[in-house]
Amino acid sequence: MSYRTKAAFALAVLFAINTMNFFDRQILGAVTEPIRKEWGLSDGAVGALGTAFTLLYAAVGVPLGRLTDRATRTHILAAGVFIWSLLTAVSGLTRSFRELFIARLGVGIGEASCAPASTSLIGDLYPASRRAKALSIFMLGLPIGIALSYAVSGTIAHSYGWRAAFYVAGIPGIICAIAALLIHEPQRGASEVHRIGGRKREGSPYLLVLSIPTMWWVILSGALQNFNMYAIGAFLSPFLMRFHEVDIREAGFISMLVFGLSGVPGLILGGIAGDAIVKRQSNGRLLVSAISLLVSVPLIFLALGIARGGTTEFVLLMGAGCGVMYVYYSTVYSAIQDVIEPSLRGTAMALYFFAMYVLGASLGPLGTGLASDLFTARAASAAGVTEMTRQSLEPFRAQGLHSAMYIIPALNALLALVLFAGSRTVTRDMERLQRWMREAASETAIGEASKVGVVK
Repeated sequence: MSYRTKAAFALAVLFAINTMNFFDRQILGAVTEPIRKEWGLSDGAVGALGTAFTLLYAAVGVPLGRLTDRATRTHILAAGVFIWSLLTAVSGLTRSFRELFIARLGVGIGEASCAPASTSLIGDLYPASRRAKALSIFMLGLPIGIALSYAVSGTIAHSYGWRAAFYVAGIPGIICAIAALLIHEPQRGASEVHRIGGRKREGSPYLLVLSIPTMWWVILSGALQNFNMYAIGAFLSPFLMRFHEVDIREAGFISMLVFGLSGVPGLILGGIAGDAIVKRQSNGRLLVSAISLLVSVPLIFLALGIARGGTTEFVLLMGAGCGVMYVYYSTVYSAIQDVIEPSLRGTAMALYFFAMYVLGASLGPLGTGLASDLFTARAASAAGVTEMTRQSLEPFRAQGLHSAMYIIPALNALLALVLFAGSRTVTRDMERLQRWMREAASETAIGEASKVGVVK
């Protein structure tokens, strides 16, 4: 098997794994309403289920990132996929909020292996000139996984109940875990112009990553992006069911279009644009991402302003807004690779994901849910309700969630500013990395030549 074939096979498997990664984590958002009604949960409690996953994901992600820089990445990935797939199926067996909360903690531990190991492998399988395209293919698993999760989980929940949706999701993941063991493990730094192997700078790997100015902007951007993405993922389907009064199957179908399939062109075009512009302008990837997020602001704002029942207009506007949000992944992920040496990429991604999930994803569903509860209580109080019980608040939950969703376009505007700031530092950081890699490659070549001389 040629190297190109091995790389293509690896990318196909990594794409499948990432698809199941987001399929499994999105099931909860797809079946939130029947779970909430069965157990009498508030939106804050629903958000806490998402927080359970993300906190463990972030906490385990940092040591797994370091392990990724030292151990066989395919083995780490296979073990993680197996664990999260098994515990996703176990989630269907739960009989209380507490049990489901614990099961989602376990899913977070398994899924924490995916991003550091996968992106590190892609960084060594593909050169910088083709990396954004490869990463955009890998990240297609995000919208496709979400789309499939909404469509499949919503349909299964409609016909067989929400627990069956979790059972079905476990099987493909086990197959992906086996396939991960068949991936070729590339040499670290193999695709770089300057061949430095596993060489790295002296010092703490965490401090080395954080010494790069661009990484601070990228880390902050990740927290903001994930706050919004996980808020949408947790509450889009409930919003459609409450505000636009559709059933769970139709909500799943609309969510599939709006939050899932809309991301496919965003990721593909983002990867193509990022690779093309960075050849002429080294900060092009972050500029493309910043402009895309800025465009999303009016689109999402207008979508939320659509009157009840206007689902066609909502799909068009919200779908366009979410679609351009996905440009972030194929551009910013590549920008990280541009400023980090190969031996630290797993650590860099782990730190980045730690911020994304602790400061972003864990707060997105919880913060939006608590805001929804607050606006719900205010609406009920304004209507003259004096006793705030579950039954008395239910008629006002659509209005409360609708108001809370406006957090998303506001934070996207801030995110665009953060990415613009990052675009002002990335060129210097890229030049600094290339200088170090040239020097390291020269030292490596001299060392290898000396060894050859000794052997002779």
